[in-house]
Amino acid sequence: MTTVRNDVFKLGDKFATLLGDEVAVGQAAPEFTSVVTGWGTVNPLQESKGKVIILSAVPSLDTDTCDRETRRFNEEAAKLGDDIIIYTISTDFPMAQKRWCGAAGVDKVKVVSDVIDADFGLKYGILIKERRYLRRSVFIVGRDGKLTYVKYLPVLSEEPNYDEVINAAKEALK
Repeated sequence: MTTVRNDVFKLGDKFATLLGDEVAVGQAAPEFTSVVTGWGTVNPLQESKGKVIILSAVPSLDTDTCDRETRRFNEEAAKLGDDIIIYTISTDFPMAQKRWCGAAGVDKVKVVSDVIDADFGLKYGILIKERRYLRRSVFIVGRDGKLTYVKYLPVLSEEPNYDEVINAAKEALK
């Protein structure tokens, strides 16, 4: 049964309903499947096994904050080696993600959709029931498949601390 939490996160001045359990540093990163352009499925953790993985959850690429965040992580990804992979996950349709990436010139970050089953949102405790999109958050998965960094942003309009995330990913390489 899915955990329901309505006293953790607010949309405006009202508490939203979050579905799923929060994850924590040190635990095994929950496996999940997402969809990509053409509606094919992908398991990002299996696809990037043995690498350090940054999972950046955003509500929608078509919003200002998500746009800035994904562009910034794309810039950072261009500077990182092949041992750190960055995924952006949203509940946008895969074709909308492809259109946005093309228009934004985003080609280093892997963008996947949680639109069908919300598998990622439920397993990481970030699916907002009222809007059926994801709470902004960032997770880092070490080479061993365990979470080394977990950050749930308190409000949707707040961007992550990019330097902190990138430094934590580099630290996870060691």
